Formats: sequence, structure tokens, C-alpha cells
Amino acid sequence: MSHHKTMALTYEPSTLTPLQQLRAGRLTFRVVQLMIGLCLYGFTMAMLVESTLGLDPWDVFHQGLANHVPLSFGQVVIVVGAAVLVLWIPLKQSPGLGTILNVIVIGLAADVGISMISRPDDLWLRVALLVGGIVGNGLAGALYIGSHLGPGPRDGLWLGLVRKTGLSVRLLRTSVEVTALVIGFFLGGTVGVGTVLYALSIGPIVQFFLPRVQARLKS
Repeated sequence: MSHHKTMALTYEPSTLTPLQQLRAGRLTFRVVQLMIGLCLYGFTMAMLVESTLGLDPWDVFHQGLANHVPLSFGQVVIVVGAAVLVLWIPLKQSPGLGTILNVIVIGLAADVGISMISRPDDLWLRVALLVGGIVGNGLAGALYIGSHLGPGPRDGLWLGLVRKTGLSVRLLRTSVEVTALVIGFFLGGTVGVGTVLYALSIGPIVQFFLPRVQARLKS
């Protein structure tokens, strides 16, 4: 979801400062788009959890951690997001409105989704949850990224590392996600075919949706 121009948009849609993001026009529309994207993102995370067929790397970590602390999956998402945001400070990253809302809303939406979705017994229903969750997650990511109101805390972490170290996006993003995946696996998070499918498909899915949902900013 890197070196191509469109793929770069997936990761860092603009170089606007947080204040410039708020002054870039169509703010109400963009905030509504952001909130729809974040709510959908959290709900599709819940779909992947309930499919039991594998999670994306960060959610393997979130689920694994939730196995060992008295917090729900969504609450762990919020706590980890806030902790990652603290790591922005030495990287001199500045959170936007979307970054702050990302920390809070996605976890809340994930818990709502988990409470609403019954874990199916039939494999085809679990596969449907997995595929729908991945496609919906890609659309949700494109919506919140395309609002131009700041990256999520986890994306901002490796973006900050790229700027700080000068190393490649591919290397640092992969390193961060593999670390989260490995730790999550040993904590008991669900790794499976869904993990592989997510890793292979989420970039092209976001790339497909992003040009179609990006909010136009005033020039």
C-alpha cells in the first residue's frame, strides 16, 4: 500500500502541516469523509477478527496483546495507537486532526463491530467475512488517507523513521510490520491465510480506491 506515484499517495498524501491541513478547504466534507473512513476501518478490522482466518500484522499484535491484558481488542488498539503517537515526539512528527481521531475512533468501531458480528461456523461465511473485510479495509484506508487530515499513528511512525534515517520506505515499513507480526504471533494473535492475503492485496486495493475518493484541496 510504494515507489510509484499513486502508491506514494497511499502512504503520504500530502506534505501539509496540521494547520495547513485544516486550512486546505472543504473541511466539513473532509472531516465527514475521515469519520466514515475510520468507522469503516474499525468495523472491517472486526470482520477480519471474526473470520478467524488471519489478521493484518498490527492486528495480530493487538489481538495477541489483548490475550494478556484486561482490555478488549478495540481498547488495545486505542492504547497502542496512543503509545505509538508518543514515539512520534523524538521523530519530530506532528499529528493532524485525522491522526488523533484515528487513535480513538478505529478502536471504538472495532469493538462495536465485534459485538455485532457473530463468528460463523461455515467456512464459506468466514471466507466472505475475510474478503469483505480486506476490500472494505482498503476502501476505508483510502477514505481516511484521502481526507488529507494526517496519517494514522502507525503509518506516521515509519514515515517519521524514513525522514529521520533516510532509509527506504519499503525497508522501514516492512521492518515495523514484521516486528509487530512476530511479537503478536508469540502473544497468540491469529496468523493465517488472511494475513498473507491482506499483505498481498491491501496495497493494490487502496491504490484502486484512493484516486476515486481523494478530497480535492484548494490550490
